[in-house]
This record gives sequence, C-alpha cells and structure tokens, in this order.
Amino acid sequence: MSLRNWIETSVVSLIVATLSGCATNTEDLLTHDGHTMMDVWNQQTSGAQNGLAGQQLLDARQALRRALTEPLVPSTTEPYTRTAQTEIQRQFHRLPNPDLVMYVFPHRAGTEAVPVPGYSTVFPLHQRVQYAMPGERLEDY
Repeated sequence: MSLRNWIETSVVSLIVATLSGCATNTEDLLTHDGHTMMDVWNQQTSGAQNGLAGQQLLDARQALRRALTEPLVPSTTEPYTRTAQTEIQRQFHRLPNPDLVMYVFPHRAGTEAVPVPGYSTVFPLHQRVQYAMPGERLEDY
C-alpha cells in the first residue's frame, strides 16, 4: 500500500466519522424522560425515593446551623480582639533585639591600600523589629 493510498483512506475514514457524529440525534443521546431540572433537584434533595436521603440532608444542614445567640468571634481569638478597655494596651510586645559588638582588626582598604586601625562596631541582631503574639512574652523589655 503506497503512501498516497494510505492518506486517501485516512481522509475518507475521517470524513465518514465526522459526518456520523453530526448525524447523531441529541434526544437519543441525552434522554430527559420528561423530567425538568427542578424535578431532578427536588428528587435529589428531598429524598423522594425512600426518605432516608432527605433525612440525612436535614441532619447535615442542622449540624451546620448555629444559634443566633452564640458569639460571632470564637473564644480562641479573644486575646487578639480589641475592646474599649484594651484599646490603649499593647497586645503585640516587641521581642528583644540584642546588640552585637564586632571588632574589626586593623587592615588595609581601597586601591591605595590605606591602613585602617582596628575598631569596634555595634549592630542589632535582627534587621527589623520582631513582635510576639499575644501571650507569648509577658515580661516587658
């Protein structure tokens, strides 16, 4: 079989497959059985088959509901929440940032190799100020 015959056979089979796909009836492919989307929704959410699925759905909804009297903010976030009494208090304390002392030995610097005497310099350990979460550090610095 030559290459030309192979290409012609492939093209013909591709055209036949395309035309047969266009000839498919959508009603045969996707039968509705007279049900609307609302019917399908009501059947799946109300448990019309045996009532068990509907009861499970109601139980799941009840588990997700909460009383209107419950506080909107859970008690675990109370230390972070500001009130009129705590508005002027610091909640996020600064963490200590100790100074480090470094001694630089005498050396030569620059293109002229100028002698530089030894000296000490001070710099903070952390580049930025670090803060603690409420309750992590209670002592003042």
